[in-house]
Amino acid sequence: MAETNLMSAASALTTKQLQQKLSSEKKSEHPVLLLFEIPSTRVVENQLSKYVVYEVVVMLSGSFDSSRVSVERRYSDFLRLQRLLLEEFDSTLEDVSPPPKLLSGNFCAAVLLQRRLALQDYLAKLFSTRCVRHSPLFAAFFTDAEQRGALVLLRGGQFSLALRQLEDVLALQEKLQCWQSPALRLPTLCALAVCHCDLQQHQEALDAAQRALPVARRCGLRSHRAALLRLLMDLSYRLGLPGARLQDELQGLQDQPPTLKYDPPTLKELVIQQFT
Repeated sequence: MAETNLMSAASALTTKQLQQKLSSEKKSEHPVLLLFEIPSTRVVENQLSKYVVYEVVVMLSGSFDSSRVSVERRYSDFLRLQRLLLEEFDSTLEDVSPPPKLLSGNFCAAVLLQRRLALQDYLAKLFSTRCVRHSPLFAAFFTDAEQRGALVLLRGGQFSLALRQLEDVLALQEKLQCWQSPALRLPTLCALAVCHCDLQQHQEALDAAQRALPVARRCGLRSHRAALLRLLMDLSYRLGLPGARLQDELQGLQDQPPTLKYDPPTLKELVIQQFT
């Protein structure tokens, strides 16, 4: 009896300690947020025009982020984003807008500093608007130009250059993924797998394709799923890995109506079609 009471007391103490620990951890937790910084600008001048490019750094708040990824955007890119968002959300953004266009003094250091801070504030306000941070338009602002540039390189056979650009795009998409569709990363992961394949980097290609396959399953994208399965089967054979489960999944997919094409597209063809 005494032993039972001791065990109950110890159990109660342990439960209490666990509750206190969980409560303490919950209080110390902070929601993950995106932070935007525009630390620098550069002036681009050619025979036809002169304009300012802003470096935009995207970070996760707190200690969640270990990578620094940035993109460059012109003022006109911010205006285009605002126009697209207004078309979709209208009055929701009536109090949120980028700084007004200037007719003169655009390249003055003091003006550039002021505009950097104003554009930072603009991005922060957009992110604080729920419908915007969940919008594909918001994510596309940070990744679309670089992703399209990487696809141009891929189509031109410049796989090493495309790979570096795609890795930066993926890093940005992973920062944004909490608020976006899981399909956001799929084209990038597929493109990475294609680049690694063409560079004969089979293990890296396998890793990228394995990350892409669950997304294709979840989103119900049969053509991508089938192409990824075929690629994974080939890579598994090359690397001496078992591929029976992949074969079974592909066969099951092919048996489902509607019937897949007799000569289905390869993953590379799907990647290229995505941005054509």
